[in-house]
Amino acid sequence: MPAPIEDYALLSSCRTAALVSREGSIDWLCVPRFDSPSVFGALLGDEDHGCWSLRPSDPQATSTRRYDGDTFILVTRWTTDAGVAEVHDFMPIDGNRVDIVRRIVGVSGTVEFTDTVRLRFDYARAMPWVRQVPGVPLTGLAIAGPHALVLRGAPLRPIDHAHSAQIVVQAGEAADLTLTWFKSHHEVPAPLDVEASLVATRAWWQEWADRIDHHGPHHDSVVRSLLVLRALTHESTGGIVAAATTSLPEDFGGSRNWDYRYVWLRDAALTLETLIEHGFTRAAERWRGWLLRAIAGDPADVQIMYGIAGERDLAEREMNSLPGYRGASPVRVGNGAVSQYQADVIGEVMVALEATRQAGVEEDTFSWPLQRALLAQVIQWIDRPDRGIWEIRAEDRMFTHSRVMIWAALDRGVRAVREAGLPGDADEWERVRDLVRAEVDEKGYDAERGHFVQHYGSTEVDASLLLIAQVGYCAYDDPRMLGTVAEIERTLLRDGLVRRYRTEAEVDGLAGGEHPFLACSFWLVEQYASSGRVEDADRLMDRLCGLANDVGLLSEEYDVEGERHAGNTPQALTHLALVRAADALVGHAGRAALRE
Repeated sequence: MPAPIEDYALLSSCRTAALVSREGSIDWLCVPRFDSPSVFGALLGDEDHGCWSLRPSDPQATSTRRYDGDTFILVTRWTTDAGVAEVHDFMPIDGNRVDIVRRIVGVSGTVEFTDTVRLRFDYARAMPWVRQVPGVPLTGLAIAGPHALVLRGAPLRPIDHAHSAQIVVQAGEAADLTLTWFKSHHEVPAPLDVEASLVATRAWWQEWADRIDHHGPHHDSVVRSLLVLRALTHESTGGIVAAATTSLPEDFGGSRNWDYRYVWLRDAALTLETLIEHGFTRAAERWRGWLLRAIAGDPADVQIMYGIAGERDLAEREMNSLPGYRGASPVRVGNGAVSQYQADVIGEVMVALEATRQAGVEEDTFSWPLQRALLAQVIQWIDRPDRGIWEIRAEDRMFTHSRVMIWAALDRGVRAVREAGLPGDADEWERVRDLVRAEVDEKGYDAERGHFVQHYGSTEVDASLLLIAQVGYCAYDDPRMLGTVAEIERTLLRDGLVRRYRTEAEVDGLAGGEHPFLACSFWLVEQYASSGRVEDADRLMDRLCGLANDVGLLSEEYDVEGERHAGNTPQALTHLALVRAADALVGHAGRAALRE
């Protein structure tokens, strides 16, 4: 059985990622990219679906862990009756290879470790052929189809479709174990210089973190969250994946299990805004380049998500070789939402590109014409209902949040012409923008109840309405927003945390329910802070940051009854919402200081 979701720490090479449990087992690894098939898939099954366990042989050993400063070098300290030792896990930042390093360091006494590797390629559909490399001691080679791994550093012996070794370290000693992926038709890569790689990896992460521009409360949470966003950004392509995992359940034991290892335009655009706000304008240029490559062509063909390099074919299928996290099935690869129309997406893109422009990144001969083409598509589809931000799998509707984001797209176009001097039909965009506003004011707001509604004709609310003020449609303290917040508090809170919507209203076409969505709760913090409810904002922010695991990671949702993380992890949307909420608290403090 896999560990609780909150027990996992992240390793990242900024090309792929691994999840390591408190017990020292790497239960998730896809190579060579975030969205590649797994070689360790125990997260979605058990040890027979692939894992790499490294822990003291003493079953009574206890551990604590931390990241080494502002990095993703994980340091796990093990204490046994015979001594103390640490395991330093990391993935080097090296574009030419994919490695995992596990360095055992003796601290005191003598500690014996058991190293057990179970390799299962292609989502546990392929058992690799494993052999010793002739003439090279402590080196094992595993091959299955196009993929190969080389394991170095331990005298592995085969035991029931696994390979195991015992390693003893004394105080001051170190033992290095490495795993390297390569294409099976290539030569075996040379051994890694572990010490040099450790130094370089530590410096790379710390130098990136040192550039973070943030001063205020929850600083450590903000820094770790920004690091998570960087860890989920592919170093070569600039694509920002929504999470490192697929199919971790929103409803334990249920079927709300989705693949988040792709680039959602919405999430990536929101991440970009957050990075720009904290001084990373170069990231803006790289992401804009990714965007231009991904959506080049007919704007009518724009998708809501793409592969890491801009791939379009993300067809959803069930992976029956993996039984699912603690039996939550099916496991899905790909995402059926790729074919949905979600009317809000171009709005998020336009808002992010305006932020990029304001950060000093100039439009070029391609970027602004593309935005004009996107706006033309918005107008062409102006009356088209959609599936909304929550990607419902039921009938299309006129979701209020989507309509507001159409307003935002047109509004940014108007501002680009009138404030930035770019060419475009601002008068036409303004005309349509104002028609959309009048429509939302009439059909997206229930005057009798005093709140915005989830979709036209509904009396329900959903948490995406908290984003209306964020894009400038109305003020945070607009009476309509305050009424909407009151209705969200009345109908969507579960033990003080915010659900996306009432699943019992059956708007999404799916069976089962779900838990509070952490990003939505951070959106409520921002709304509280920006509308004067500062004590409520501080209280909720403190609670939410306290839900992070021991190394500062947050998943998609939180099960308040079970007191556990739920959904894919770590999730970019959650962490960027945390940063925005912290910024809102800083902004309130700044406004208060000015008043004084």
